[in-house]
Amino acid sequence: MRGILRSLWDEPPPPGVPGRRWWDWALAGVCASAALAEGALRPDLPWREATTAVVAGLALVLPWRRTRPLAAVSAAFTGGALLSLASLGQAGEMFTSAFLLLLPFALVRWGSGRQIAVGAAVVALAGSVDPALDASDTGLADGFGGAAVLFAAGALGAALRFRSRARLRELEGARLRERERIARDLHDTVAHHVSAMAIRAQAGQAVAPARPEAAVEALAVIESEAARTLDEMRTLVRALRRDDPDRAAPAPGIAGVERLATRPGPGPGVDVEVSGAVGGLPPAVAAAVQRLAQEAVTNARRHARNATRIEVRVDADDTAVRLRVSDDGEHGPGGPLRRAAEPPGFGITGMKERAELLGGTCEAAPAPGRGWTVTAVLPRSGGAA
Repeated sequence: MRGILRSLWDEPPPPGVPGRRWWDWALAGVCASAALAEGALRPDLPWREATTAVVAGLALVLPWRRTRPLAAVSAAFTGGALLSLASLGQAGEMFTSAFLLLLPFALVRWGSGRQIAVGAAVVALAGSVDPALDASDTGLADGFGGAAVLFAAGALGAALRFRSRARLRELEGARLRERERIARDLHDTVAHHVSAMAIRAQAGQAVAPARPEAAVEALAVIESEAARTLDEMRTLVRALRRDDPDRAAPAPGIAGVERLATRPGPGPGVDVEVSGAVGGLPPAVAAAVQRLAQEAVTNARRHARNATRIEVRVDADDTAVRLRVSDDGEHGPGGPLRRAAEPPGFGITGMKERAELLGGTCEAAPAPGRGWTVTAVLPRSGGAA
């Protein structure tokens, strides 16, 4: 219990407290004018001049109800309590004083834990003045009724505060998920192209003394891969910019799978075949197929030794999309070979997670005899698992 009270006491104000606006002054002017009009139209109001002046004056604290909620509540309810003490409980009640309910609402909605606790104590002490001066049944009933109304205003402020905080948590969760998606896309995209450039550069260096034309061809492939890398990096940067209208640029999709194909030359060639009803795939499914194929090709180029060919096959029907990526290279007994200094990556794990998010499966295993095969099956509907 003590821990709960401590956490409530240490509760900070909510972020993004709005400042004073012109309509706050307009609201204060309207409430003050309404109080003056009511005082002029109610000649039988007890302590009419004093009550009207106090209520109209208290309307001027409304513009500070969000930025200074404790000061506004203290000024308003202390002023009302002083009026009751000065009149010995004989001052009348004005209908236009209902605007004072905005103050406890704003205190709970925008104040810190300490401000709410102190403000609640001020309201309780000020609200006990009238019942103390008028101990009759009517006075006690009015006191309980007023307390219930004030509690309802504070409860409404607490509900809106909780709702705003829940909304901020949802937005933050969405941002974190988007960053995770971008991190996966960054790994899938850049790793693929950089691996291709590294392999082409190594192959060009190896064959340059004997075949200068092969080195020139390797440079052309490196240039093409670098251009693709820059294009996709620009897309990811746009996605990270909140104010960029193009941040939600679509993924390459099935067209990106077809662009994985490379002509024979230094390094393993990539043969791509797309068949079936690939038209009309949901964007999420098409993007997942492209990312899975890209990651599988990247892994094959990076880890398959002595590979000469990588095959990418995509087939779609009315219910599912099937992807198969295989190579003819040499792999270790437990999976793709890695250099000793190379840390383990998130390639296969990310592929499985991406497939599972769409209700599909992804498996990677050695092929019979030689090579490595990655297979993925995604439901055409793209339903979450």
